[in-house]
Formats: sequence, structure tokens, C-alpha cells
Amino acid sequence: MRGDRKALSPPRGAVPGALNDRAPSSEVDTCLSRQDEPMSEFGAAFAQAFDLIASLDGDFVEIVVRSLYVSLVAVALAALIGLPLGAAVALFRFPGRHFVAVLLNALMGLPPVVVGLTVYLMLSRAGPFGVLDLLFTPTAMVIAQCVLVTPIIAALTRQVVEDLWRDYSELLRSLGAGPARALPTLLWDGRYTLFTAVLAGFGRASAEVGGVMIVGGNIDHLTRVMTTAIVMETSKGDLAMALGLGLVLIGLSLAVNGAVYMMREVAVGTPP
Repeated sequence: MRGDRKALSPPRGAVPGALNDRAPSSEVDTCLSRQDEPMSEFGAAFAQAFDLIASLDGDFVEIVVRSLYVSLVAVALAALIGLPLGAAVALFRFPGRHFVAVLLNALMGLPPVVVGLTVYLMLSRAGPFGVLDLLFTPTAMVIAQCVLVTPIIAALTRQVVEDLWRDYSELLRSLGAGPARALPTLLWDGRYTLFTAVLAGFGRASAEVGGVMIVGGNIDHLTRVMTTAIVMETSKGDLAMALGLGLVLIGLSLAVNGAVYMMREVAVGTPP
């Protein structure tokens, strides 16, 4: 028994447990490599994302072009509706005018999924417009984004035109221009500020995901746009495509905000 105790006891001068605390060098290298793996994968994903953008990958460009098409058409339709609607609410007096103004301001924060659900119900086979067979098409996505953007443009237009009418109403009336004749004049006079409102609507449309996902279905080569593709590619683990599309969205956001800044500078008459 004494011999066994001597064999099991550590050598004199050794620190108990020191041998157990020191891991083999191979295990240390393995742990370090595992810590570096997420960073290397992240860097590789960014490199692949930039490569997709630089090489103009076919699927990548198709998604970007479709996104721009849907958003631009939706904003153009929303501007055709929202600009005269907002100006009419600002200039004409009618029962319920204040309610309409409050409603437009409230609809600026309309949830996209609610819009998508409403448009889905209207365009479904059981809906009133089901015979048009527009569900899960780019047209349905344009309709959803138009419904989202129109209150934004209309509410901002109403405020701009109302302020202009307050400043120039006496002058315009002295020239024989009532609200109806003054409407196009005021829209033209506030064109720079109103263009800012349109750009704000484009920013809302290009970043929307819930509504277009519901009415478009995110169908490949048909209704897949940048926002829905980012959601899908992230869930699949294809970070390169998701990051590439995200970088394009960030670039669009910067471009829109830069254009808004330039329009504001031009509107106030100061050089940028």
C-alpha cells in the first residue's frame, strides 16, 4: 500500500493539478481555429457579396431590377393620386375635411402586413377582383406598395400646399385665382418640397417586405424582390446574396436621403 501511494503521489516540488490544467497544444489550436471560424465565414460572405455586385450576377441583377421596377411604378401611381388629393384637402372646404386630414396623417404609419392582407383578400379568388387573376404577380405588389405610399405623399402634400395657400391666398385671390385655379400653381411653387415627399414615399416602398411577401409570394424569377430575397436567403444561410442585396438597399437609402438633402437646399435657395 505504501508503494502504491508513492507511485500515485506527484513528484516533489510539483504543483498539484498543474498537469491536468495544461491542455495539449493540439486542443488549444483546435479551440483557436473554432473561434476564428465565424470571423472567417463572415469575411468570406462579404467578399462574395462584393463579388456578386461587381460581377453583375444574373439572378442578383434580376432581383434588383424587379425591385426598382415595382417601387418606381408604385411611387409614380401614388404621386398621381396623392399630390392632387393632398392639395384638394388643403385648399377646398367641405364637411369632414379635418377628419380626412387626420386620417391621412394616421395612414402614414399603416402596417405593411395589414395592407398586404387587405390587398390579398381583394385579389383572391373569393375577393371582388379575383377575376383579374392578379394575385402573386408584380402588379399585386405594385398595388400594395401604392396603397402604402399614397397616404405619405398625400399627407405631406396637404401640409405643404396649406402653408403656401396661407402665404399667397390674398395675392392669388387678387389675381382672380380661387382654390381650383390656384391648385396647379401652388403644386408647381412647392415642387422641390413635394419631390422630397415623393422620395420619402420611394424610401418606404423600397424597404417594404411584409405586404409584398403576402401578395407576391416571393416566387423566383417572378415576384422576388430585394427585401423578400434577403429574408429567404438569410433563412437558407446564403449570407453572400443577402449581404449583397442589403448593401444595394443601403446604397439606395443613401442616394434617396442625399437627393432629399439636395432638394431641401435648392428649395431654400442655398448652394449645397
